[in-house]
Amino acid sequence: MRLGLALGYWGRGPSADHVPLAQEAERLGYDSVWTAESWGSDAFTPLTWIAAQTSRIKLGTAVAQMAARSPTTTAMHALTLDHLSGGRMMLGLGLSGPQVVEGWYGRPFPSSPLTATREYVDVVRQVLRREAPVELDGRFHSHPYRGPDAGGIGKALKAITHPLRADLPVLLGAEGPKNVAQTVRIADGWLPLYWSPSRPDAYGDAVRDLPQGFLVAPMARVQVCADVSEGLLPVKTMLGFYIGGMGHAARNFHADLMARMGYEEEARRIQQLFLDGRREEALLAVPDAFADEISLIGPRERIAERLELWRKGPVTDLLALAPDPHSLRVLAELNT
Repeated sequence: MRLGLALGYWGRGPSADHVPLAQEAERLGYDSVWTAESWGSDAFTPLTWIAAQTSRIKLGTAVAQMAARSPTTTAMHALTLDHLSGGRMMLGLGLSGPQVVEGWYGRPFPSSPLTATREYVDVVRQVLRREAPVELDGRFHSHPYRGPDAGGIGKALKAITHPLRADLPVLLGAEGPKNVAQTVRIADGWLPLYWSPSRPDAYGDAVRDLPQGFLVAPMARVQVCADVSEGLLPVKTMLGFYIGGMGHAARNFHADLMARMGYEEEARRIQQLFLDGRREEALLAVPDAFADEISLIGPRERIAERLELWRKGPVTDLLALAPDPHSLRVLAELNT
């Protein structure tokens, strides 16, 4: 099982420790470093900054949001950074949810998310293969554009720049069983959310029979500390925000996933508290047991024991949300 460093997205501003953490991860033999985006910092710019100050570690987006860019634009970002970094780019994509897509990006959330994702990946792969001009008569992505307001003079184009790798890895963030099954068919890897080594069935049957070389790369908070309950607080804060605040009451993919993992009553309670403006109570309502099973928190010996569960399953790359160099170092030592 390879190790990666997950840095997420910025809060109020850039984090001064991101580059030093990435450099330390590279020194420790970590295979990859990953950035993300929500509705603030973007995923590609910090990754480029890190690329310029590292030399070996792979560079991934976990995830770049599809609604933020057309698929050709995303492919341009990926092929550009792949060239600049000497072939280290890994493109992780996610569809997000209706609240973010329509509220922040000002676009309609696709009526068929599976079709929209499939078309998006198709276009990205066409750009990277550069075998012919990009053409797709899709339901959500049309190249050239053929909508009712089209001028009728659009021309199918092929990338001017020759991509460094036609097989640049494309990974997808997927939560629902149908989405995961499609991810296994069309992508090179999967970025699970809330991975629990003891509950793989929550993602559907596709997890049981994965193709050779398929990447399974979940993120998990990793922190070496004496007090497990205290160490779980950042995990509970994250879960409370995603489950309660990142989605509509009637359509929240994160809350639905928590429910499928055996915590339906708790998920709905967190949602309701958050929507009622009782955010502190919502965070405290996140069960320690749920936060614990998707994390690696506690003394070194406890993390070592629990790490064995992660190794036994389909996970190929553990992306550590590690807050400090010591936790990064301990995880690297335990994974050898």
